[in-house]
Amino acid sequence: MAEPNATRPPRPIGEHGAIGNMATIALVALDGTVDFLCWPDFDSPSIFAALLDPEQGGHFTIAPEMDDMRVVQTYVPDTNVLLTQWLGETCNVELIDFMVGPGELGHGAARLVRRVRVSSGEARIRVDCQPRFDYARQRPEVTVGQDHVLFAASGAPRLRLSAPVEFTATDGGAGASIVLRDGDVMDFVLDEDGDSALDAGARDALLAEVVRRWQDWTRRSTYKGRWREAVNRSALVLKLMTSCRHGSMVAAATFGLPEVLGGSRNWDYRATWIRDASFTVYALMRLGYVDEAKAFTRWSAERPKHDSTDAHLRIMYALDGSPMGEEIELDHLAGYAGSKPVRIGNAAASQLQLDIFGALLDSIYLSNKYGEAISHADWVGVCEVVNFVCENWQRPDAGIWEGREPPREHLHSQLMCWVAVDRAVRLASKRSLRAPFERWIAARNEISRYIWDTFWNEELGHFVRSKGSRDLDGALLMMPLVRFVGSTDPQWLATLDAIGAQLGDDALVLRYDRDDGLEGQEGAFAACSFWYVECLARAGRIDQARNNMEKLLAYGNHVHLYAEEFTNQAELLGNFPQAFTHLALISAATYLDAALDGKIEHPWQL
Repeated sequence: MAEPNATRPPRPIGEHGAIGNMATIALVALDGTVDFLCWPDFDSPSIFAALLDPEQGGHFTIAPEMDDMRVVQTYVPDTNVLLTQWLGETCNVELIDFMVGPGELGHGAARLVRRVRVSSGEARIRVDCQPRFDYARQRPEVTVGQDHVLFAASGAPRLRLSAPVEFTATDGGAGASIVLRDGDVMDFVLDEDGDSALDAGARDALLAEVVRRWQDWTRRSTYKGRWREAVNRSALVLKLMTSCRHGSMVAAATFGLPEVLGGSRNWDYRATWIRDASFTVYALMRLGYVDEAKAFTRWSAERPKHDSTDAHLRIMYALDGSPMGEEIELDHLAGYAGSKPVRIGNAAASQLQLDIFGALLDSIYLSNKYGEAISHADWVGVCEVVNFVCENWQRPDAGIWEGREPPREHLHSQLMCWVAVDRAVRLASKRSLRAPFERWIAARNEISRYIWDTFWNEELGHFVRSKGSRDLDGALLMMPLVRFVGSTDPQWLATLDAIGAQLGDDALVLRYDRDDGLEGQEGAFAACSFWYVECLARAGRIDQARNNMEKLLAYGNHVHLYAEEFTNQAELLGNFPQAFTHLALISAATYLDAALDGKIEHPWQL
């Protein structure tokens, strides 16, 4: 699968934990290095990006200067506070990493806090902070002061690293070497110059408050099933990818991590896809988290009012609701495992993808069913969207996978148009809202008829991905999940079997196996693999579903985080952590758990 010029990077994607403050996310590698962080927001320029270029990207390392130590990385239970431990014959060292800011605590400055402690013996600790501003296009000026060091560059935030140590300036960075003994604790705090400093007591209180707040949030989950640890971790990472300020959600924390090693499928996912965010809302609501659904519904309701596109809705937005930035290639970065070009911005933002309307209307429907009632103004906006769908559902589009190929009629796109109209009809009926029922019901019926007549291939004996095609597509797995077709319908089961045979490799499922206009063969798509589990469970194939589920859980990394795809060896590939994967995990786990307990009829059925 890897291209010939691919090299194994020093820190593989899967060897990371993620911390954040609901404004941005930092990745912390097993060797104690923060090698990815955009500051101060998800979509701000990076200050650390060694994951994309070990030489130029910038990093922040804290680690013991000892060999032959075992490294264990976990989370403080039910939190997004990360614990990295080095266990040796003569000493043990632990590093606690967490982030705070307005997004997490509702007050105070944005801070990355790194607490190092020696729990036994004596250890020399190496500290090396090398920020590279503006996507590693600027090397900062460094000023060393008393117990702190300042990093400054034109147009970038002026950062301060504080700790009671003697820092030494380097070319564009600063370092220190300290000796800590049994019981010694030292905090390194990265924030912006001018923010009020914290004394030791305040930092202790801050950590305790962060732990308590995350654990209180996790306790609200209604899921008590077999895979509770993995489901809770997925919920926690989805919460991390939610913007507290705006209510929107990023599709992933990173940009530029490849779908093909050594290849060019390296996109920027630090934006709010209407589809991904809507599915995230659904996943969180399944666990009892309604506030997030309310916040996103309010955010999404504003988008058509400020958009001049003929669809009244773009497929993706910046977190604040503004248009997505232009796609730019960062030629100065080497790329993860030599995968170039590294891109920021996303040209797919201009595509027509009709499926987003179904995803959005499904989330609005569920938010109204289990949360607060829709306002009159927002319902007027929904009606405009549904009327657009009724007029445009048959238009060729780019489809869910955003291929750079000519538009065509996709089954999945028209399926989700059916969902959009169906959920609008249901919502209007339940809330006694004014709606053109006759027109909408006629459109819903026509879309359904067209799908059955156009995308069922009698010769092949299964549904196909697009009009006139003979290919399968992992997105077809959504057909029973959105209740378009019965999960045991013979024609659906034939399609499910074909997907397993042609796109599946045991538990791993490709999203497609065809030329998509881009170079290289990508890996198995993680969300499709979890959708396949849920489809198997809904079809009554419980043993196979459970076996696949256990394998996929084993393919997650050491702290139950997932990227977008898997290599042939089930290593993580693509942007990380990926919301689409984690929400699909939650959906599969909740349904399969209910099926194993004989509780198939549950409140989340429409």
